[in-house]
Amino acid sequence: MNDRNDPGYGSDQYELVGYDEYGRPVYRQIPTQQPQQPAYDPYAQQGYGYDPYATGQQQRPTPAYDPYDTGTQPQAPSYGSQAPGYDPYGTGTHATGGTAPHDPYGQAPATQQPLVAEQTAHIPQQPGPAQVPDDGPAARERDYHTEQFAFVEEPDGDSEDVIDWLKFTENRTERREEARRRARSRVVALVVVLALVVVGGVGYLWYAGMLPGLPSSGAKGGTSTAAGAQKRQVIVVHLHNTAKGGTSTALLVDNSTTKQGTTVLLPNSLSLSDDSGGVTTLAKSVDDDGSAGTRDQLDTVLGTSIEGTWRLDTPYLQNLVELVGNIDVDTNADVPDPDSKKKGTAPLVHQGKDQTLSGKAAVAYATYRAAGESDNAQLERFGQVLQGVLRKISSDADGATVTVQTLGQIIEPPLSDKNLGAFLARLADLAKGGDYKSALLPVQSDGTLSAQTSSDVVKNILGGTAKSPDQGSSLRVSVQNATGVKGDSDKARVVLLNGGFTFLDGGTESNTRATSQVLYSDASHKDDATEVAKTLGLSDSAVAKGAVGSNADVSVVLGQDYKPSSS
Repeated sequence: MNDRNDPGYGSDQYELVGYDEYGRPVYRQIPTQQPQQPAYDPYAQQGYGYDPYATGQQQRPTPAYDPYDTGTQPQAPSYGSQAPGYDPYGTGTHATGGTAPHDPYGQAPATQQPLVAEQTAHIPQQPGPAQVPDDGPAARERDYHTEQFAFVEEPDGDSEDVIDWLKFTENRTERREEARRRARSRVVALVVVLALVVVGGVGYLWYAGMLPGLPSSGAKGGTSTAAGAQKRQVIVVHLHNTAKGGTSTALLVDNSTTKQGTTVLLPNSLSLSDDSGGVTTLAKSVDDDGSAGTRDQLDTVLGTSIEGTWRLDTPYLQNLVELVGNIDVDTNADVPDPDSKKKGTAPLVHQGKDQTLSGKAAVAYATYRAAGESDNAQLERFGQVLQGVLRKISSDADGATVTVQTLGQIIEPPLSDKNLGAFLARLADLAKGGDYKSALLPVQSDGTLSAQTSSDVVKNILGGTAKSPDQGSSLRVSVQNATGVKGDSDKARVVLLNGGFTFLDGGTESNTRATSQVLYSDASHKDDATEVAKTLGLSDSAVAKGAVGSNADVSVVLGQDYKPSSS
């Protein structure tokens, strides 16, 4: 049974003419009288308007359908035989009331009625494909829509290569930047390290008083405190000439702060205090007081701390030179062979540079003093031999100790053979490196030390400050004569010795002074200075705090107000 809205309901017949803009089918009423159409042969002609499903009849071309045209509609192509009462659903009833079987291939009827626009009807229930306006075959070929295409993503191998190349170039750039950053960091670190090294080196040189252009450590207001704070090790050496008699004394100094070794040569005329509080010389002290007493008196006079005494007799010196394999010395004199009794015999030691000396020649040169020469000339030759031995001895502590033990000496306590070997090894290392020198301690004709001596040798080399005498020992008083009268110094000496003081001759000042001075540097000696002033017959106003020589506790400058008769 057909719906009222379906075509073919009742006596009205409809045919499909197209689709509107919303995709809905559009029908029109078929007139009751239709002209007879010739049968269409599908194989007779295939042109415009060809219907492959027609039954063999040729249709005339039908203009394109315009859904927006409200005028007379052109005739749509026939899709089969449409008799009156054609049912598009296959159940159409003919006008005669009979039912004919549906032809799926659309057999066209013999005649077709003309189209009437006013009889067009709309059947909303009839679905159909959406029609797109078409201006012709060329337009249909050029007009494409999105739903006509399908996009397929195909993997491209080149894209992976491009990505890998980009990653490679990016990593390469990052590595270059990182290398630049590391290089800059290294440069900055190097500059900082160099700056610290320079600052540290300058600070050390300043502390050690070694900067050029600055006052020395012994200068007034200079680096005297730094010189006193330096670490030193000192040993005294006594050379005993067993053949001719006599002694020679030197101090071996190892300054571990400045890395400097020094041989300080001490003249035999140096004034020392004896056990009774009197004045004696270094040579007499070695013979009378022995090693321990002499060492203590040297500590008192020079303000140093001697750790031990090395007694070196001439036979042991000869053996020592032979153990180290001879020495090379720049000799300053021809030395005859002491065992030769014939005149005109060739000298044992020739004058010249880099003279190789055997053990016997070294002893002869170290003890030689020509006629008319001072004792200091022989002392300086002894210093040359000592430095030559240090340049040849082992820099290894164990090796140097074996050399000392091979000598077979009895080392006086507190020094031991191991301590002496280690000490000599350190000095040997400095001597081989060129950091070793010899210095003669200058003394005045009376054996006393001058102010310049205290600054250049005692303070700079030996430590800088005098050591206070032990309790029970007499007070050391240095007297300098500025009265203009030559004998006043001797008169003051007698008075001070009678008063229980140790007299040290400070020499004669070139310019006279009107008033006398009694100076002390340590506050603990203020009362002692006052006592000295009273002993010499000077007023208390002459006592003042001031600079005192390193070998004295109280320093006296005699002026023209000094009256020997009143003392």
